[in-house]
Parts: sequence; C-alpha cells; structure tokens
Amino acid sequence: MDGRLKRLILTGFVFLLVIIAGRPYLVDRSYSATAFRPVETRGDFAEYERRTIAIFDRASPSVVQVADSADDSDSNDEETVVKTGTGFVWDTAGHVVTNYHVVQGAKVLTVKFASGGVRKAFIVGVAPAYDLAVIHVDEKGSLPLPIAIGSSEGLKVGQAAFAIGSPFGLNESLTSGIISALKRRIPTSAGHEVTNVIQTDAAINPGNSGGPLLDSAGRLIGVNTAIYSPSGSSAGIGLAIPVDVVNRVVPALISNGRVPTPGIGIVPGDDTLAARFGIEGVVVVETIPGSSAEQAGLQGINTSSGQLGDVVVAANGKPVHRLPDLNDQLEQVGIGNQVDLSIEHKGTRTSVSLKVTDFVGVLE
Repeated sequence: MDGRLKRLILTGFVFLLVIIAGRPYLVDRSYSATAFRPVETRGDFAEYERRTIAIFDRASPSVVQVADSADDSDSNDEETVVKTGTGFVWDTAGHVVTNYHVVQGAKVLTVKFASGGVRKAFIVGVAPAYDLAVIHVDEKGSLPLPIAIGSSEGLKVGQAAFAIGSPFGLNESLTSGIISALKRRIPTSAGHEVTNVIQTDAAINPGNSGGPLLDSAGRLIGVNTAIYSPSGSSAGIGLAIPVDVVNRVVPALISNGRVPTPGIGIVPGDDTLAARFGIEGVVVVETIPGSSAEQAGLQGINTSSGQLGDVVVAANGKPVHRLPDLNDQLEQVGIGNQVDLSIEHKGTRTSVSLKVTDFVGVLE
C-alpha cells in the first residue's frame, strides 16, 4: 500500500471520527425548538371529565375553609391561625356546617370563601355525639348557593364519590374515588358511635374535616370527618357522616343550638365495668329521678353492697353488647316512642317497655 492510499484512509477515518463526535451538536442545532411551538387543538373532554368538572364548578363556591384563630400578643397583635378545617354553606341565612372537632375550643372563628372573601363567624350549636357543628357567618354581602342535598339511603359500594375541602390548609381541593364500604361505625363522644358511616377512597387528609362528600349528581351524601391512617395522611380510607344523619341533626342545631338525645334516663356503666362482672350488656349504674327507667322500675347498682343491678341485654329484639348498641336502637325508635328492653337481673331475664325521651347529657 503506497503512502497516498494510507493518507486517504487516515483522512477518511479522521473525518468519520469528526462526524461521530460532532453528531450530538449537529442534531441539537438542527432539531432544537428555538421558537414557540404551535399549540395543538385539545378536542373535547372525556365524558367523565366533563361530569367531574361540572360537579366542582357547581359545588366548590359553597365550600369554605374554617379557621380557628387567636390573638397572639407575641406576634404584634396579628391573628395567628391555629387550626383549619372545611365547611359548606347550608342555607341562605348564613349557616355553615362543619365538624364539631374543627370548632371545638375555638376562640376566633373565620370563614374563607372560594371567592377569597373572609368573614368572622360564631358557633350556633354543636352535636359532639355526631361530630357536627353549625356556625353562622357575617351576613354582609351575598352568599353562595347551598349545596344540593342527597340521601345516604340507597348508596352502593362502587359508586363514584367526590370530596372538596382544604387539606393541609390548601382550599378548593377536589379528590375523587368510590364508595368503598357502607355501615361503618365511628366513635365520637363517650358511649356514642355514628352508625351507617360511609367509607371512601377519595383522598381525605387533615383539613378536609367538615367538607362535603358528593355523589356523581353533585349532591351531598356525607360530611367528611375522619381518616384511618397510621401516618396521619390519606391511606385510602376516609370516613363520612351520612347525610341522612346530618339532615336530621343540623336543623335542630339551628333551631335550638343542640340536638335532642334519645335516652331512657339511666347512668350506664362503661365497658370495663361490664367486663369486671363478666357480662355482655349495659350495666345500669343508677336511674335518673323522674325518668322512664325509674318509672319502669329499673334498678341500679346497690351502692352499699356493690351488688349488680339491672343489665340491658337487648333492645327491640336486637342484642345489646355495648352502650353504642343501645344508643343505636334508641335513635331508631325515636323520642316519644316506646322501646322494648330485655333486662337481666340476678340471672333472670325479663322484658320491659318504656318511653324514649330527650336525655341530652345523660348518655353523652
């Protein structure tokens, strides 16, 4: 091979190396978008997207952020937010529904609307046994329309569910999912459990409490109240108070500041007391003077001897293992109606019928 051929081969090899080494630069220069790219036409939203957007557009103006603030003398007398939650407009008179635990111990309540407006509010009434509260906002100016009310009767596992709220203080947040389960129970104040609670996998986080859970028609089906999560953040198990309970409790709070509590006039023992005696049922510690229980002859614990008195073991034919079982039956019967109880006393079971009355505070 003569020298000229070698030089040609070497030159070609060098040229090839230059091309390989410079290719990224050439590609970058040739294909880089150095000008604004044209916007492609999006096309129509999918049907489920249109429905979700419509639900949010219709309901979100009525969802508010509820903040508990306090005057802090160490911060130049500025109001410092110490706790936030969610609420929603109930009527055109300025009533807002939220959770009791959102306003519990509140000093200065403020409500922030989706429009950005902020108004002071005060508590109208609370129902700790249902973790519900009603607050009233300053009526200056118009209010958003109330959220449409649905029913928790007939809900089906698997149907769509939408939650709007202020997780971690971030208002106007929408999450969606399905109803994961029905007929859950959640404890509230001592001896009370809310029954028929709705479970959803729509993301619910701290701050969502008191916000609405909606169905695919945009109707209220529940009030978000709790999450089941070891970490404290959403784990796909959110719980909501059913709207049928809300629709019964809220009008009473607006009218009277409290909700009647069905009772029979007993002071019940706690679960540990029943366990100590090795029994299942509600131990009657004492009866309230003038109550249905006293008139029916129910007997409490003998304070002198410590001897066990009556134990309620069934109500309307349904077993009573704990106090929430009895409360559940009393609520189903309703104030003013008769409840049939099965009572055990010294190994003997008897039946008694007595009137359910309003004993707020006795069973709370």
